Amino acid sequence: MKKTYKIDVDCANCANKMEKAANHTAGVKSATVNFMTLKMIVEFEEGQDPKTVMQEVLKNCKKVEDDCEIFL
Repeated sequence: MKKTYKIDVDCANCANKMEKAANHTAGVKSATVNFMTLKMIVEFEEGQDPKTVMQEVLKNCKKVEDDCEIFL
């Protein structure tokens, strides 16, 4: 399952850090961050609850870029 989320991030480098953090989160099959459109596209692994996984994605993103925001 794929879902698109609106994000708030300040620069392309920060977006890249968020993408890497999301991709290293359990339950995420793949994640792509587009700085120009301020969107994150996340594909979840089979059987994963998107809401639960996205809470972990947000925590991991905040570790690398504390002022980022993902609108769940």
